Amino acid sequence: MTAVTTVVIVDDETLVRYGFELILGAAPDIDVVATTGDVDAVRVIRDHAPDVVLLDVRMPRVDGIEVLRALQALAEPPAVAMLTTFDTDEYVGRAMELGAAGFLLKDTDPEGLAEYVRVLARGGVVIAPGVDRSRLFAAQPSGPPPPSLSEREHAVVRLVASGASNPDIGARLGVSTGTVKEDVRALLSAFGVSTRVQLALRAAEAGLLDG
Repeated sequence: MTAVTTVVIVDDETLVRYGFELILGAAPDIDVVATTGDVDAVRVIRDHAPDVVLLDVRMPRVDGIEVLRALQALAEPPAVAMLTTFDTDEYVGRAMELGAAGFLLKDTDPEGLAEYVRVLARGGVVIAPGVDRSRLFAAQPSGPPPPSLSEREHAVVRLVASGASNPDIGARLGVSTGTVKEDVRALLSAFGVSTRVQLALRAAEAGLLDG
């Protein structure tokens, strides 16, 4: 039996919530357990403990950054992808620093949305087509020059950037999940970043994902 990924959608616009729920509800392995606006977001997410949260980055009463910060303080935080139009860099940088696992545009291709949620649930990174990567690059803190990578480290970086989770990477490379965790931790330190999203972006900026 296929495992079901549970999702909570947080957006102050009813139409956006309805649209995402309608699209994801058509996937047999995804269950949208709740949708909510900004004020009740943290309570609703705590009550439902979803695998994935799709979170509007900027809302009028309680912005998505504050919600993300509260979620990261949970004992078992969900994977969070920010929903955005990328009209401000400040929110992007703060979301990356707080551990957002991805960025989706509100007009993300419906055919790809369910797969993005699956990647997030597996612990992967999602940067949807159409997201302005130059803004993501600009929002990153400065870091050391890219390190010289071994063949396996290069493979790990490429797989992280592709959205693969640690178990997926381990299976692909024939090593244990624990080994992958150590590799990723070392790579984060070497690149001077704190999240997988930042690692993927730094590697792309350095041309390590070309080809």
